[in-house]
Parts: sequence; C-alpha cells; structure tokens
Amino acid sequence: MGAAARAMLNMGASDLRLVAPRGDHLSSEAVALAVHAADVLRGAKVYPTLELALAERDLSIGTTARHRADLPDPLHPASLRPLVRAAHAPALVFGPEESGLSNEDLELCQASVRVPTSEYASLNLAQAVLLVCYEFLQGQDGPHEPPSRRAASRAEMDGLYAHLRDTMLITGYTDEVRATHTLRLWRTWIDRAHLNIAETRLFRGLLRQVRWKIGEARTAGGLPPLPPARLSPDQEVPDQGPGEGAEE
Repeated sequence: MGAAARAMLNMGASDLRLVAPRGDHLSSEAVALAVHAADVLRGAKVYPTLELALAERDLSIGTTARHRADLPDPLHPASLRPLVRAAHAPALVFGPEESGLSNEDLELCQASVRVPTSEYASLNLAQAVLLVCYEFLQGQDGPHEPPSRRAASRAEMDGLYAHLRDTMLITGYTDEVRATHTLRLWRTWIDRAHLNIAETRLFRGLLRQVRWKIGEARTAGGLPPLPPARLSPDQEVPDQGPGEGAEE
C-alpha cells in the first residue's frame, strides 16, 4: 500500500480510499515504503464496502485485465479520458493484487479500463496505480471547458437500479434466478447515458407509477397487496401519487 500511495503522489493524486483493508495501512512498513507519500496514507479514508466508498462519486472506472461475462469490455485509457474530464468527482478503482476486482465490484463502475500491455498483463498494484493515473492525468492537459452538467452520484444510480429490479420482479419481467443477469445488462446501457439527478428521479417516477398501478389493480381484483419495495432507506424517493414525477 505504501508503494501505491507513492505512485499516486507521483501523479498528483491524493484522495486515497481503502475498502475493508486486510492489513494496517499505517504500519511502519507501509509508511516506510510510502517515503514522501506518508501523508497520503495518513489521510486515507477507510470504508467497509466499495458501494459506500463510491457513494458520492459521479464517475467510477474500474481496472481489469480480463474480459468478464455480462459486463462491458475494458477500454483503452485514451477512449475514457473525455469521461474523466467531464466528471466532477471521478474515481479510479483498483482491486487486490492477487485477484483484482470482482464482477460485483465492476458492476459499481460505469466503465472499466485495461492498460495496454504485452500478452503477460499482470501488474502489481503500485505499477497499475502509476500507469492508470498517468493515463488519466494526461487528459487534464490543455484548456477545456468546465463540465456543463453533473451526473448523478453512484448512490443515486444504485437507488435507481434497486428500484428497477423491484419493478422487474413485480411485473414478471424477470425472476429472482435471472434478475442479477438481467439487471447487469440494463446497468450497462443506462450507465452509458450518464444520467443527472433530475433524470434519475424522472425514471424513478415512472417506476413508482408502475408499482402504484399494479397495486391498485390487485386491490380491485381482491388480491393481496404487493409486498413493500426492497429498497434501503437511502434509496427511497418521496411518495408520489398517480401521474406525479413527470415534471422532473
């Protein structure tokens, strides 16, 4: 971890976020390896989950050397620089050296990047941090206009996806067995749209209206009411009656 912090400092990055670290990032060994980047380690924020670490980021790019089933292929860094440039709060996500990021981790990212290497693509963490940060910091060179719109945060998008999954299940669009695969496909193309906050609320207004109409029809037919939507408190949206939400 110390060598990775030093690589960050080399490229002008300092916001280090650690997810469920297995060792002490402030150990004497880590601080010694960091050399002049010890302050990067000391200022690191620790999170129990990747979802929380990315919650307020509006662009998250995962790193991987492998193609994954049901997930978009990793892209060359140059093709992702415009996205990084347009983001207000981008994040680069690195996995453990021995295993890399899981499919579930990459689902939380709007895109993934693969550093062009020879056939042997394995890099240690510090090498990966140095190369990927260098590639994206290149994208900051030269004059450019400030972003004209702010994309929804990762937490806001995750709330939308939880809502979409609930709607898929209550309408019979998919079932519990296939829901993960189906939602993964939807996430891929919705993430490409880089929705802003108003657009996510507009989408969720439609989903809430679908649930309301289905509940109304079940009541009229003498059927039991729908079970509550499986959304965490932070994924809820304000209550809306029929026809509301379109103004957003």
